[in-house]
Amino acid sequence: MVLFDLAEFQARKGRDGYRWAGEAWFGGDVDRLLIKTEGEGAFGEPIEDLEIQALYSRAISPFWNAHVGLRHDIVPNPSRTYAVLGVEGIAPYWFHLTGQMFLSDKGDIRARLEGSYDERITQRLIFQPRAELNFSAQDMPVIGVGSGLTDFELGARLRYEIRRELAPYVGVEWSRKAGDTARLSRLAGEDPDAVSFVAGVRVWF
Repeated sequence: MVLFDLAEFQARKGRDGYRWAGEAWFGGDVDRLLIKTEGEGAFGEPIEDLEIQALYSRAISPFWNAHVGLRHDIVPNPSRTYAVLGVEGIAPYWFHLTGQMFLSDKGDIRARLEGSYDERITQRLIFQPRAELNFSAQDMPVIGVGSGLTDFELGARLRYEIRRELAPYVGVEWSRKAGDTARLSRLAGEDPDAVSFVAGVRVWF
């Protein structure tokens, strides 16, 4: 199965941009090879973030999978490679949650929490709030990351399923860098706070 949960245009202050988040898995209900990719950037500029993960995923309960593997950040430079340990699944009330820990080849420790919820307004119209939080155990100034909570994203998207496999959507997203990461962003001449109006498509096959 191949799924692009996000493939979108982002209208925001300054340069408009784009973002994607997708995955592909091969295997059965218990053991799988899972490939994840996500990234973003602004039109007319180099890609800001580009990440790929290769994971072994194993079902540990009917609704939860544990995974272990590697993550490689191609951008930003200098690139980093991380060992990955995480869980992903469906919590009570059908919240989709993902938690991951990362240990880099430089000894850096990072973490990520993601959550989303699909609220069906009709059989085809679905409202999806989602959130992502990223953390770092130490300062990584060479790639503009400070310790503690580094950044978070809060968004809401409304999609219409033309078919289950094809669903265009619109929405809004607020992203903000926090703490020392925000300070490093300001020193680099960047705004740590951004609101984007998004339009895209969710597709799987």
